[in-house]
Amino acid sequence: MWEDFKKFALKGNVLDLAIAVVIGTAFGKIVTSLVEDIIMPAVGILLGGFSVADWTYTFNGADLRYGAFAQSIIDFLIIAFSIFLVIRLFTKFKRKDDVPAEAEPEVLDKKEELLTEIRDLLSKEKL
Repeated sequence: MWEDFKKFALKGNVLDLAIAVVIGTAFGKIVTSLVEDIIMPAVGILLGGFSVADWTYTFNGADLRYGAFAQSIIDFLIIAFSIFLVIRLFTKFKRKDDVPAEAEPEVLDKKEELLTEIRDLLSKEKL
């Protein structure tokens, strides 16, 4: 069982996934800080000292903090958009790397040349 676990845990895909989770968590914290500490205070200043996170509704003595929920949605949208931009940037770089060099013209031997001509003539006759 231990050997099977080592094979599973040390596969490239599992390690890549673990690294992606750690980087994603750190990236999420950075974007959350950006939203909470820079963007939302700036929005609050522009709207006259208003803060989404402070929105509450009191119902039977219980405070429903729907502003914190709205703040989480805003955080999610900004994080998702940021990840979209990063992935888009990586795919642009990857596409540039994946573009094949100009293909060399295919050299046909005599038999292939004759077969190509016959095929072309037969297709013309069908029309």
